[in-house]
Amino acid sequence: MFKNKKLLIAGGALIFMAAVGFQLADRNLHMLQSPGAKISDYIAYDYGLGSSYVDSLMPYPELKKGERSPLELWKYAGRGKSSFGTPELPMTWEEWVAFHKDQKPELMKDVRDYMNKRYDFSGEAIPGRFMSGNRKPVMAGPVARLPKGITSFEDLSKLSAAEIKRRDLFPYKPLAHPLHSTAHMVFPDSWNKAHPEHERIDVDHDFPDEYLPEFPPPMFLTTHKELGDISGGKEVTLSNYYEIFNGLITAEQMEGLKELLKPTPTTWFNHTPHRVTLQPSAGVSCFSCHVNGHTNGAFELAPDARPNLARLRVETPTMRGNYNLMQLASKRSIRSMDHFAEVEEYFDGDPGMQQAIGPRAQKREVTNRMGDFNAILDFPPAPKLGPLGKLYEDKATQQELLGEKLFFGKAKCSGCHAGPAFVDDYMHDLQVERFYKGRPEGPIKTFPLRGIKDSPPYLHDGRCPTLADAVEFFDLVLELKLTKDEKEALVAYMLCL
Repeated sequence: MFKNKKLLIAGGALIFMAAVGFQLADRNLHMLQSPGAKISDYIAYDYGLGSSYVDSLMPYPELKKGERSPLELWKYAGRGKSSFGTPELPMTWEEWVAFHKDQKPELMKDVRDYMNKRYDFSGEAIPGRFMSGNRKPVMAGPVARLPKGITSFEDLSKLSAAEIKRRDLFPYKPLAHPLHSTAHMVFPDSWNKAHPEHERIDVDHDFPDEYLPEFPPPMFLTTHKELGDISGGKEVTLSNYYEIFNGLITAEQMEGLKELLKPTPTTWFNHTPHRVTLQPSAGVSCFSCHVNGHTNGAFELAPDARPNLARLRVETPTMRGNYNLMQLASKRSIRSMDHFAEVEEYFDGDPGMQQAIGPRAQKREVTNRMGDFNAILDFPPAPKLGPLGKLYEDKATQQELLGEKLFFGKAKCSGCHAGPAFVDDYMHDLQVERFYKGRPEGPIKTFPLRGIKDSPPYLHDGRCPTLADAVEFFDLVLELKLTKDEKEALVAYMLCL
């Protein structure tokens, strides 16, 4: 009995100590939380966003990979089920191929109809103006279609932002990926003809080739300006880079270039059944989209948000002149070229894919070398532009000189586009949602205007197919009230940059 009593007392003490321990642990947990985190203190408020607030927008539809997504995704908002992806298809490989074989023709017909409602892709070029390779004409614009009842962009610009929004008149709403549920890189026809391994079974590019960069584009080096286009009109590849560059660049730069040309698996271009090509793929390289260190007009989604439908469509920017930039991503603060070379995580911001398709294995010393080659990619020549970024008066036309005056004056372009690269290296929120009911896109990196004629379409998502469209966009958004002649002068000036 005595022993049992001692055991009973000991057991009670243990229970008491455990209870105290749990109370202390629970109290410590509460100490880790801010007092402001109490749900009872929450007040529902739209923070002045009005029709752009989540409660005023439609919830994102629940879609499986490969299923058609709305083309007007700016009308939607919300969160996904998880931040983490899976390398599993929602069906067998055979079913996946058959599904897209059936869906793709109708999808692309609807996408083309949608794009033709928004744009008049007439194929009209600016007489006598070509991209830097001197082969492909620069397209005339604007090609965005005006809404019914509006006869000119000048008439549209007389209306307030609130009136344009109320009447749903804004012609430059965001562009979505044609298949946002799967997304990933979509290459233009010019690239797919040379690289059929990248032709997708589910979706095609939605821009006519005339409104995309020339292929292959010329390549210019800061270290050998005397050579002009060092590529000689060819696409630089793993097969020919050695013969083109040997004896012209350093051994380290050669190594960096080789890595920029070497394909690696991505989320949807790889050797597994989780892919969008009919045959297994070695993947893509940096120069698959940034061909010859420039761009071929491929588009993707920015990897910085979830759910997948919330991600913004982004065009491939040029790598020319990156040596002069401090911001190297449209929505994120990437501050060095070696960082830029290593962060894409299969181009979807999802390192979890690594176990399924294999690691990219880009060590810091390798990405440094990639950055070292990137650092000698130059802008194309601008014969009318002086060393301080101003036009030579004896070389420029009166229209071009007027455009320069407007650029640094009434048009307010130089507020964001200044310096040798014509960029301020900041991110700006243009608050474009003032002109339409939709989800705000937030701050977007300012892109350089040097060599801009070579990089259509414009804005991060390509919603402005021509330079004239970009001028019309900013005339509306910044409420500049430019005349038609002033807009044409600005285009003429930017063709000189």
